[in-house]
Amino acid sequence: MEGNLTKGPILKTLTKLAVPIMASAFLGTLYNITDMAWIGLLGSRAVAGVGVGGMFTWLSQGLAAMARMGGQVQVAQCIGRGDRERAHGFAQAAVQLSAFMGIAYAVLALLFTRQMVGFFQLADTETYAAAMSYTRIACGLIVFSFLTLTLTGIYTAQGDSKTPFLANLVGLVTNMILDPVLILGPGIFPRLGVTGAAIATVTAQAIVMSIMILGIIVQKKENVLKETKLFAKLPREYVSGICKIGIPTAIQGMAYCAISMVLTRMVSGYGAEAIATQRVGGQIESVSWNTADGFGAALNAFIAQNYGAGKNDRVRKGYKASLWTVGIWGVLISVIFICFPEPIAQIFFHEPKAIATAMGYLVIIGFSEAFMCVELTTVGALSGLGRTRLCSIISIAFTSARIPLAILLGGIMGLNGIWWALSSTSIVKGIIFTSTFLWITRKRK
Repeated sequence: MEGNLTKGPILKTLTKLAVPIMASAFLGTLYNITDMAWIGLLGSRAVAGVGVGGMFTWLSQGLAAMARMGGQVQVAQCIGRGDRERAHGFAQAAVQLSAFMGIAYAVLALLFTRQMVGFFQLADTETYAAAMSYTRIACGLIVFSFLTLTLTGIYTAQGDSKTPFLANLVGLVTNMILDPVLILGPGIFPRLGVTGAAIATVTAQAIVMSIMILGIIVQKKENVLKETKLFAKLPREYVSGICKIGIPTAIQGMAYCAISMVLTRMVSGYGAEAIATQRVGGQIESVSWNTADGFGAALNAFIAQNYGAGKNDRVRKGYKASLWTVGIWGVLISVIFICFPEPIAQIFFHEPKAIATAMGYLVIIGFSEAFMCVELTTVGALSGLGRTRLCSIISIAFTSARIPLAILLGGIMGLNGIWWALSSTSIVKGIIFTSTFLWITRKRK
C-alpha cells in the first residue's frame, strides 16, 4: 500500500517521510524570517505591531490544531488497521470542521479587532496602527491557513509529505516576491508597509491551499481525500473521534498562546524594542521550533499507523531514532544562539538598543533549544498513541508556570528575568515529556 509506514527499515521509513516535512518547516521559517527582515526596514515599531497581530494568527493555529491533529491521528490509525473507508470519513470531517472554524474565527476577529489589540495596552500610536492593520487582514482571511494545516495533516497521515512540501515551496517563492514589492513599494508600486506584509502572507497561504487541493484531484494513487464533499452532513461518530483526539491539542495550543499574550503584555512595559525582540526572537527560534515540529508530525503519522497495526516495537524504536536526530539539531542551534547572538540580531534590527535587547534574548533562550526540540517531537509521538489529553495537561501546567516565574524573576532581573522564565520551563517540559513517553511505552511492553 502506498504510504504504508508499518513495514520496512524504521530509520529509512521515518527519514523518507520526515525530510519533506522538515524541509516544509524550513520553508515556514524562511516565510517568517523574510517577513521580519523586510518589516524590520520600517523600524522596531512596525515589527512590534506585526508581533501583536501575529499573536492572534498564532492563537488561531491552536484552534486549527483540533481538526488537523484529530484528523491526522484518526486517519493514520485507520490506514494502519487497513480500514480505508473510515479513513476517508475522518478526512472529510476534518476538512469540513476546519473550514467552519476558520470562517468563524475570521468573523469574530473582524468584529472585535479593536478589543483584541487593546488588550496589549500599546502606548505608541504607530505600533497600535500597525497591529490593527495586520490583524484585520491576516485574521480576516485565516481560513486559508486553517485548511492548509488540515490538508497537510491528512497528506502526512497517508505517508505523503512531498505534496505539502512542493505546495509550501511555491508559497514561499510567492511570499518572497510579494514582500519587498508590497511592503516597500519600489517603482510604480504603492508603499503599503505592514498592510503589504499581511497581504503577501495571506496570498501565499491561499496559493499553498490551492496546490494541495489540486494534488488531490490529479493524484493517480488512491487518496483518502478523493471525492470529499465540503457541504455533506457530518456524521457524529467522525466528529466525536476527531474531537476526542483534537480538542486537548487545541486547548493546549490556545492556552500556550494565551499565556504568551500575558507575557507579551508584561514585556510591553519595557518598550517597543522589547516587544519587537520577542516577536523576532520567536521567528529566529522557529529554525529549531519548526524543524522539531515537522519531525514530530512525521513521527506522529509513523507511530499512529504502527500503533493501529499493533506493532509496538516499531513505535519504541522509531521514537528513539527521532529523539537522537532532533536532540543533536537542538544542541547545534543552542551553540549558534549562545555564541553568535550579535550577527543574528543585526539581520533584523538596526537600532543599538534593539540589537542589545535581542542579543540578551538569544543567549538566554539558547540554553533551552535542545530541550524544546525534544519536547515538540515527543508531543507528536504521544499524540500518535492518542494521548493528546496527557500532552495537554503537562504542557498547560508547566507553561502556565511561566507567568508567576516571569513576575518573580522580572522583579529581580528585569526583562532578562522574563526570558529566563521562558527558557527554564522549556528545559523542564523537555525532560518530563521524554520521561513520560518512555514510561508509557515501557509499561505497554
